[in-house]
Amino acid sequence: MNREEFDHAIRAAGSILDVDEILVIGSQAVHGSIGGQLPEAALRSVEIDVAALDDDDGSQADLIDGSIGEASMFHQSFGFYVQGVVAETAVLPAGWRERLIQYQSPATGGVVAWCLELHDLWVSKAIAGRPKDREFCRALLDAGYVERVTLTARLSAVAALDTAIARSVEDMIRA
Repeated sequence: MNREEFDHAIRAAGSILDVDEILVIGSQAVHGSIGGQLPEAALRSVEIDVAALDDDDGSQADLIDGSIGEASMFHQSFGFYVQGVVAETAVLPAGWRERLIQYQSPATGGVVAWCLELHDLWVSKAIAGRPKDREFCRALLDAGYVERVTLTARLSAVAALDTAIARSVEDMIRA
């Protein structure tokens, strides 16, 4: 997903939810922190994970999925889609909300995207551990966008993380 598609998705999600602020928690949150050229692994996704800031029952996520989600007319028309999620979808380090990055451009139509900070995003993707997540994490490390010391500190701030998963993420940080 390129920057123009990201902006379009933010604008569309804000319009569907009739809000001027949303939360971006998936890999596309990288757009909030990195201007200019992104690593190839960051551009491969055709979806953006968006949550409403106040969605206790998941109804806002359902509204996004039904309107501009996978297999929607929006997806068919533009080749990307918006995945409605709740903030709890991602496993994140303590304090992540205080580190959110504000993103807005003229193309977001007044909608502000609150994006995960890169180290929080990296830890979340590493914990998810799918091949595409590991590739994404490796690309951010290789490009120097994240620092190993900060990643280690953030990993230690994740509550009740399975020991095997924690070791796997530690190995990724050291590799």
